[in-house]
Amino acid sequence: MADHKHSEHTHSVGFYVGIFVILIMLTALTVGAAFVNLGPLNPVVALGIATAKGLLVVLFFMHVKDTSEKMTKAVIASGIFWLLLLLCLTLADYATRLWT
Repeated sequence: MADHKHSEHTHSVGFYVGIFVILIMLTALTVGAAFVNLGPLNPVVALGIATAKGLLVVLFFMHVKDTSEKMTKAVIASGIFWLLLLLCLTLADYATRLWT
């Protein structure tokens, strides 16, 4: 039989259920915030809640919290690079269009 090595940073099932419950509560908060007229702050609130949910998923379900610091920095740097590349190309396309 194959010998499966387990990570030294394992969490209990209850821990993951707790994170799941927090994610569900944040989703309910997002839905509730959609019904409140905050003017121009509606997208800011929705994106803030979405960022918190994404952070929880990345840190705990994707086990980024327990990885090496160098690898985390490399992944973040590459993600930012691609985001900036896509934004620059999109803005270059937008800036060079002839609007009639």
